[in-house]
Amino acid sequence: MASVCFYFQVHQPYRLRRYSVFDTDRHYFDDTKNAEICRKVAHKCYLPANRMLLDTIRVHEGRFRIAYSITGVALEQFIRYAPEVMDTFHQLNDTKCVEFLDETHYHSLSFLYSREEFRAQVEAHRELIKKTFNQEPRVFRNTELIYNNDLAHFVAHMGYDGIVTEGADHILGYRSPNYVYRPPHANIKLLLKNYRLSDDIAFRFSNRNWEQWPLTAEKFGQWVSQINGNGYVCNLFMDYETFGEHQWADTGIFDFMRHLPGEIMKSSLDNNFLTPSQVIDKYDPVGEVDVPHMISWADTERDLSAWLGNAMQSNALHELYKLEGALKEKGDEALIEDWRKITTSDHFYYMCTKYWADGDVHKYFSPYESPYDSYINFMNVLDNVQTRLRATV
Repeated sequence: MASVCFYFQVHQPYRLRRYSVFDTDRHYFDDTKNAEICRKVAHKCYLPANRMLLDTIRVHEGRFRIAYSITGVALEQFIRYAPEVMDTFHQLNDTKCVEFLDETHYHSLSFLYSREEFRAQVEAHRELIKKTFNQEPRVFRNTELIYNNDLAHFVAHMGYDGIVTEGADHILGYRSPNYVYRPPHANIKLLLKNYRLSDDIAFRFSNRNWEQWPLTAEKFGQWVSQINGNGYVCNLFMDYETFGEHQWADTGIFDFMRHLPGEIMKSSLDNNFLTPSQVIDKYDPVGEVDVPHMISWADTERDLSAWLGNAMQSNALHELYKLEGALKEKGDEALIEDWRKITTSDHFYYMCTKYWADGDVHKYFSPYESPYDSYINFMNVLDNVQTRLRATV
């Protein structure tokens, strides 16, 4: 048996407007650009993907199940700029075949810098998911699947039953990601991404130079069935923007996904689909995975170098979190909210100076001409936050 666990990350940051060192405007965010991008991606990805998956769930009469982790800042923008997207997420929720995971509300790196702020952002997100979808999240995913043993311990004490992260080769060694594991000394179950099969869909699907192109639902279903005998769960974790945005509609990605559940279940009568909480309820851990150092699902290194790989990023993050204590002591809620919006990890991702394939990915997502422009713009905003902090009574 292979239980397929689909989880999709849904995220849109609040992008900063171009902010001069001489600027004194307290409005830091490019509302026009944020609305434009939100609606564009809604048209290309969120709406057609949601409708396609809703139809697929109905066709398979509830046997097809999926999970989402939607950041709080993305939900806020859907409500403001694309309410029709929220309507389709509510329809998916009504099927009872969709699970919503918990994470940091602002898609931040707060666990690395402030456990107090991390807890506050996670609790804010948990409350939002409860209010929006009437679900109590049992499974946690940290920003960009950033994870180590300390995170597992902390999240377990917050009451979560499971946590998802990257099935990185350097932590698994000879072991397979197709089992449930446990961290050392923590009462929580660990689900590891099968990055090879996930990336076949997310990154290689439209690559005509790939030896397996074209990827068909039938072929992928056979690959999943090969897990039988070497595991019992296939964790397929990916950005939701895979559908229609990163892999355009004319690549056939929507038709592939529409037919995939049927092919997976046809390949073996024992194959099924489970949400992350159903996986942790069904399967016991087979062993322990020790992750003393931070991992993530980003870039080839699967580490923190996408956000902390150069001096600009380290300096920006250090200066950002240095303000936390004074901000919270002053208690200016509008200022705290602005500060939290700029804790979003994307702002530091834009500052990355990597080259080759990883660098191309960073350039694709960045609205700036260079990482240095991103750093200067961010620090200009942060300087104004400091000015407002000093002026707060």
